[in-house]
Amino acid sequence: MDITIRTARPEEYAALGDLTAQAYLDDGHLDYGADDQYLPVLRDVAGRAALAEILVAVADGAADGALLGGVTFVPSGGALADIARDDETEIRMLAVSPVARGRGVGELLVRACVQRSREAGRRRLVLSSSPSMRTAHRLYERLGFTRTPERDWCPLPDLPLLTYALTL
Repeated sequence: MDITIRTARPEEYAALGDLTAQAYLDDGHLDYGADDQYLPVLRDVAGRAALAEILVAVADGAADGALLGGVTFVPSGGALADIARDDETEIRMLAVSPVARGRGVGELLVRACVQRSREAGRRRLVLSSSPSMRTAHRLYERLGFTRTPERDWCPLPDLPLLTYALTL
């Protein structure tokens, strides 16, 4: 299957929000399940799109236009940058549909962010990740990201986040 990575269209925001929220729920990354306060944030693709670039993965030639995954790319600071510094870009909310897992969708989305970071002339691409996201950690490490424990942080008292960086 050929996959295209492109900017999300406004008519796809709701579907991508549902895909992202469902992926986090299905994989057990939300401590409070359907009552987790992060769920509305995951679903708010339109809000993110006003502040950052939303990328989606779609199957070439798919008649139904089904999304395979998505990621938020933060090209320069602002409200969506959790840990990025002046010379860095940031990845947020990477999610892949269960039907597309194992097909390289996550890798293609991350590589697209790496390319955009290079094009923007940034020195580093950074991200935060829950300790439970071990599959994502393996992907990041395979692509050359390294752990940056000195930047680990907790947005909430019971929510530690691990950080990774890729020097470009």
